Amino acid sequence: MADSGAEERGGLEAAVRGRLRVLRERWTRGNRERGGTADPTPPALPEDAEVMSALQALPIDVQLNIMSFLTPQDLCRLGSTSCYWRAAVQDPLLWRYFLLRDLPCWTSIDWKSLPDVEVFNQAFSDISDNALYDYMAVYKKSCPQSRRSLKSSRPRYGPVTSFLQSLVTQEEPRFAMFGPGLEELDDSLVQKMMTCPEILLVAGLPQRQIHGIGSGVSFQFNNSQKFNILTLYSTTSVERKRAREEQAVAVNKMFYQENSIVGNQQAVHYSVIAQVKKVCEVVGGFIYVANAEAHKKHDRQEELARILAMIDPALGPPNRPLLVLSCVSRVGVKRIPCVYMAHQLQLNLLRQPWMVQDTVAATLDGLLSGIEWLLEEAHCKNVQ
Repeated sequence: MADSGAEERGGLEAAVRGRLRVLRERWTRGNRERGGTADPTPPALPEDAEVMSALQALPIDVQLNIMSFLTPQDLCRLGSTSCYWRAAVQDPLLWRYFLLRDLPCWTSIDWKSLPDVEVFNQAFSDISDNALYDYMAVYKKSCPQSRRSLKSSRPRYGPVTSFLQSLVTQEEPRFAMFGPGLEELDDSLVQKMMTCPEILLVAGLPQRQIHGIGSGVSFQFNNSQKFNILTLYSTTSVERKRAREEQAVAVNKMFYQENSIVGNQQAVHYSVIAQVKKVCEVVGGFIYVANAEAHKKHDRQEELARILAMIDPALGPPNRPLLVLSCVSRVGVKRIPCVYMAHQLQLNLLRQPWMVQDTVAATLDGLLSGIEWLLEEAHCKNVQ
């Protein structure tokens, strides 16, 4: 996958020269259709737009280079000033540069917005004009700001819904939380969740058992919505502590391995133990805590096999949502971007709704955004 920064800028500047012919032909053809000349020089703007006229008079490669320093929002504003700039700012190469530059900084991605892996794998020099995606549409679809603005534009019935729900006694939604990020990080996500009431309030410890596994912990979201999380550890606390001290991998006791032959290759398949199976049958969704620290080794293929074992449709409804908390111990630790995490875990293979949310265990940054999405998806599933 491509890295952000100087490499993308160097690739953009190198590819700009290859795009000049296409752009000149496009603008020349547009002039002819409007009854103008074949001169590719852009038409002059009115006198009250001297600044825009000066920018428009620059060579095309200089214009593209200048536009690459703008934010996507500024670029869209520029495109609204004239027909000329509306065509110019839609150049796919420019938006591919923005996409590769900005996606490592995005804090969340979901099943509806994950960019195709081909976005990362093709070098600028390998792309022909016929092979270009509509990268502008990909960017708008994928970036968190666009997804938030789309969500906020929908009609909201929160107060009415909350009042109506208060009239009906409903069982709080339950989610199973598991994954290596619960056990491998230096800071404990669960401990922080239990001791940080200003962010997430503990609402109680229900007195019930699920086939020998505890009832979990009830939390309160936004001082209204209650939900329950059953945390599933792969080993005992003593075994986890010993594994961290010895920098070893503890044996995961939640799963047992079943090997199968697919074609000529041996495939790894996991199933969950009986106690965990009972949990999977009663929860309304899943929280997978992934270790997103870049300096550590990860076996994402094995992680995917365990995720598939937990969300097995044989254990419950197939459309239960999956929230992946892409977690690091504390602020400042270099992380794997959430978009890359989604591709590493091959979440595009899943059939149910999912979202990857960057999270920090020490501060709980990002956690509430993930919980909000999970509660909304679980509610939508129940309504259906």
